[in-house]
Amino acid sequence: MSNITLDMIKNDPVVQQYMQIGNTFIGHIGAIEHSVHHAELTAKLCAEILESLGYSAREAELSSIAGYLHDIGNLVNRYSHGLSGAIIAFQILLGKGMDPEEISTIMGAIGNHEEQAHGNAVNNVAAALILADKSDVHRSRVRKHDLATFTPRDRVNFAVTDSQLLVDAEKRIITMQIQIDTEVCSVMEYFEIFLTKMLMSRRAAEFLGCEFALIINQNRLL
Repeated sequence: MSNITLDMIKNDPVVQQYMQIGNTFIGHIGAIEHSVHHAELTAKLCAEILESLGYSAREAELSSIAGYLHDIGNLVNRYSHGLSGAIIAFQILLGKGMDPEEISTIMGAIGNHEEQAHGNAVNNVAAALILADKSDVHRSRVRKHDLATFTPRDRVNFAVTDSQLLVDAEKRIITMQIQIDTEVCSVMEYFEIFLTKMLMSRRAAEFLGCEFALIINQNRLL
């Protein structure tokens, strides 16, 4: 079996080009950035979640690979990019000789990370990916400069000045801690617009045997 690592994926010139082009494509329609920075942060958080909860080093590595590749489907289309991304990842990983079971795990995770596509935590890697991806909310990801052109998604992202994902392995609690500028977006509006994301995150935490907590401006909402 070929032991494929995150570094091997990150250094693949085809992966680099696909991700860069995909981010450029969705930028043309005003979507928030899905750059290498987002991919690297998601990969890091995925591994940290599983490592903190005592899962194997290999499963944590697979989660980091899924985290890095999860948005590669933006190359095809912003909508249902999880499904197209899973197929692209399949071709890349198969070409590198990865074990079919490991490919399946990563495909299932990538194909289930979108709330619009009714994604679910189908395995541990998918659960970690959902939590990591949904926690990367910050104003720096908004590309638009004119507030009048902001979509609700732009506005709630722009309102966030700080976000963290904290794992308490002893108490089995995964906490998403967010600080928002209430002059841009109220706490209730944030919760309302991102309710699907938060419920998806709660189910992912439960899949890992954990409680999910959402804290916005020091107030616990979930």
